[in-house]
Amino acid sequence: MKKTLFDKVWDAHVVDSIPNGPQILYIDKHLIHEVTSPQAFDELKKRKIPVFRPQQIIATADHNTPTIDQHLPIKDELSRNQLQQLQENCKAHGIELYALGHEYNGIVHVMAPELGITQPGLTMVCGDSHTSTHGAFGAIAFGIGTSQVAQVFASQSLLLTKPKKMRITVNGSLQKNVLPKDVILYIISKLGTDSGTEHFIEFAGEVFENMSMEGRMTVCNMSIEMGARGGMIAPDETTFAYVKNRKFAPKGTEFNLKVAYWKTLYTDEGAKFDKEYSFDATDITPMITYGTNPGMGMQLSDQIPKFGDSNLDKSLQYMNFKKGSSLIGQPINYVFIGSCTNSRIEDFRVVARYVQGKQKASNVTAWLVPGSQLVVKQIKEEGLDIIFKNAGFQLRQPGCSACLAMNDDKIPNGEYCISTSNRNFEGRQGQGSRTLLASPLVAAAVAVAGKIVDVSVPILEEV
Repeated sequence: MKKTLFDKVWDAHVVDSIPNGPQILYIDKHLIHEVTSPQAFDELKKRKIPVFRPQQIIATADHNTPTIDQHLPIKDELSRNQLQQLQENCKAHGIELYALGHEYNGIVHVMAPELGITQPGLTMVCGDSHTSTHGAFGAIAFGIGTSQVAQVFASQSLLLTKPKKMRITVNGSLQKNVLPKDVILYIISKLGTDSGTEHFIEFAGEVFENMSMEGRMTVCNMSIEMGARGGMIAPDETTFAYVKNRKFAPKGTEFNLKVAYWKTLYTDEGAKFDKEYSFDATDITPMITYGTNPGMGMQLSDQIPKFGDSNLDKSLQYMNFKKGSSLIGQPINYVFIGSCTNSRIEDFRVVARYVQGKQKASNVTAWLVPGSQLVVKQIKEEGLDIIFKNAGFQLRQPGCSACLAMNDDKIPNGEYCISTSNRNFEGRQGQGSRTLLASPLVAAAVAVAGKIVDVSVPILEEV
């Protein structure tokens, strides 16, 4: 029988099945952080159940961590308690923890791929919706709720109904200054935020084949903004080269044997999907959102739609935008470059190439928040920190930061922020804040100009 990439990985992990019902799926790697794990640990304690396979769990601190003065005691009591609880729980159950200050600490969906924990063909879960990021490696990776976190702690498996399958193909060559973030924002703007409901998405075609692993992670990260359970891209030589020699990657003969298996992880010719969509890469230009969900996106050169339902009216009222208007020239006072979507070294190289020799606009507060300590190390080794400092940008310490404002990094009430994160809901970056999602290049250009500018015009250099 012809199988999709998703079928091959899923079927290889089925422990047992209920006829015409759910299946028990084995989980290879369980990633945890301080926000969704405490309740699950409490559930185990209450029922006197041990963690079944602690060696398959990796923990990090990311959501509540400050991004300045991480060497000092955390001021916020809730954040301090959550991080302390994570440390105590991991110690009690023998779980590897990359706590604040550890050389491998970082956002869970940044540090795991960097360390070679994420590999093709695995099943991976985390109590965090953007676990879909890891699907960029040809893994089945998805977010789970707190009760499911407890299930995996206790059994290293989950009782699940197999999702439907969708394939999104993008062929052709991208235009200048179009980044992976633009590609996924374009797709979501065309298909909508509920188009992937009950599905796992495979991203296929020349555009994804030609993307770096960082770019693929950005795309899969935002697959859940379409309502999907997750996204995947078939592993290839780009994937194997990225994984090779990383700390927890297989080595020597074992690596070669793994690659031989990983090369079988592709969709068979003629395999069936429940839904299919195709796009032409030449139609995609730099994108920006104008509303309060990721589907409310448009090309930078476009105007806000003149027609829409009550949701559009409500969103535009919150954003203080008008139908039919352009966003070009809109003053912006905050820029955030970070999050599990765009905080990898490739993202900061893009920003550095653009801002080198330039100066941030005086009205702009620009935060650069690396996704991990390893990214910080690379930034410094490549001298990017000097470029950022000379341009007036503030390079902070790793963490989720202003993506979701569970820490001190909040956008003030009523202010606009160009953000490289993944969600632009009302108050997502702070009460009353107004978020516009964009690529790192668009964010850098806005920080320099102090207003929204079109990076697709010829006067802006290709990056």
